[in-house]
Amino acid sequence: MPLYRDEAVVLRTHKLGEADRIITLLTRQHGLVRAVAKGVRRTTSRWGSRLEPFTHVDLQLAEGRSLDTITQAETLTPFPSRLGHDYDRYTAGTVMLETAERLVTEEKQPSVQQFLLLVGGLRAMGGGEHPAGQVLDSYLLRSLAVAGYAPSFDHCARCGDPGPHRWFSPASGGVLCGDCRVPGSAGPAAETLSLLGALLAGDWPAVHAADPRHLREASGLVAAYLAWHLERGLRSWEYVER
Repeated sequence: MPLYRDEAVVLRTHKLGEADRIITLLTRQHGLVRAVAKGVRRTTSRWGSRLEPFTHVDLQLAEGRSLDTITQAETLTPFPSRLGHDYDRYTAGTVMLETAERLVTEEKQPSVQQFLLLVGGLRAMGGGEHPAGQVLDSYLLRSLAVAGYAPSFDHCARCGDPGPHRWFSPASGGVLCGDCRVPGSAGPAAETLSLLGALLAGDWPAVHAADPRHLREASGLVAAYLAWHLERGLRSWEYVER
């Protein structure tokens, strides 16, 4: 069987047989990959702990007909140890993993930007410099933008008229002018829309200076925007305290 190497983030695992696991990976060069890790559930396994969710690993894999097989695994960044002792960061991180898997829909297709974004997001989540909710909202907006769903927070998403505008519609792709407003549009504060732009751009000084009520409103809009474009909710959302 042909062998190949790649670096990856472990997104999730599930049991296979008595001692094996199927590992779902977001790789740098091969996109979404599902592979078998043989014997990793045995207590004698030397590298089972390297294939836990959140772990950033360097892998060697053997190509298979339906599933590849992991033959080597070396830890590059132990994100589980950085997130596992903080409930807010751990649960926010699980949303990031599930979002990455949902947005990268085609297996074995390169998705370098999504991979780098996820690694950077997990590094920021584990670093502790920014609150978990802010890192999560920034990651979600950026990952949606990379997937082709970039929201507009200044120009009208329908007619392109420069803002500022008052209305926001996830279904329409962002802010709307008065003429393009659709039923059900939200009317967030101007400061909230500016904050959303800062989260998308990674303008952390502006994010840290934001009022808590605008942060809460922005989080609600991010969640609504994500739910619309994913078309169904994330299972991990229910564990996140917002």
